[in-house]
Amino acid sequence: MNDDGLVRCPWAVDRPGSTIYRDYHDEEWGRELHGRDALFERLALEAFQSGLSWLTILRKRAAFREAFAGFDVDVVARFTETDVDRLLANADIIRNRRKIEATIANARAILELPTDLDTLLWSFAPAPARRARRPKSVESIPAVTEESTAMARELKRLGLRFVGPTTAYALVQATGMVDDHLAGCWVSQAREGARPALTAESATRRTPQ
Repeated sequence: MNDDGLVRCPWAVDRPGSTIYRDYHDEEWGRELHGRDALFERLALEAFQSGLSWLTILRKRAAFREAFAGFDVDVVARFTETDVDRLLANADIIRNRRKIEATIANARAILELPTDLDTLLWSFAPAPARRARRPKSVESIPAVTEESTAMARELKRLGLRFVGPTTAYALVQATGMVDDHLAGCWVSQAREGARPALTAESATRRTPQ
């Protein structure tokens, strides 16, 4: 039950006293994101999330940004083995050597792309007609799509690591290439100009007496 009375996608549930997941759901997830470094950050964090919960990544996000120089591609591409050792010693991030080395390698690969990262990633955004209707349940949302499979294949060809079709679709969702907020979610209704849905309890509270 949300204390503000708004209906959200069922995964946006926080522990008592926290709003980190709710804020991410409301303010970031499914909203269009552009810019090389911003997209590199999401690409890196989605890779670090592999095998873990996204909530874990969100809690460590500030530490990741500090450790990886704000995900400035130019800076991360110059990281050395000394930086790898520094990152492996940083208990505030995910200390996985393969993921850390992949992030550095991906920054270097991005600098060698034949086009900018923004244009490349968004070239795989599905046509709006492919998602004419909003999903009604989490179960109806795919984990992999034709577009995410093609994106992962192309990124691998261009030298990027740790970006399989599932990770690629998570990136597609997070950066607004698709909008997978459920039909009953207040965010989807607000974007479509409808009155945001309320929980049954909040609707009762707001009924004039």
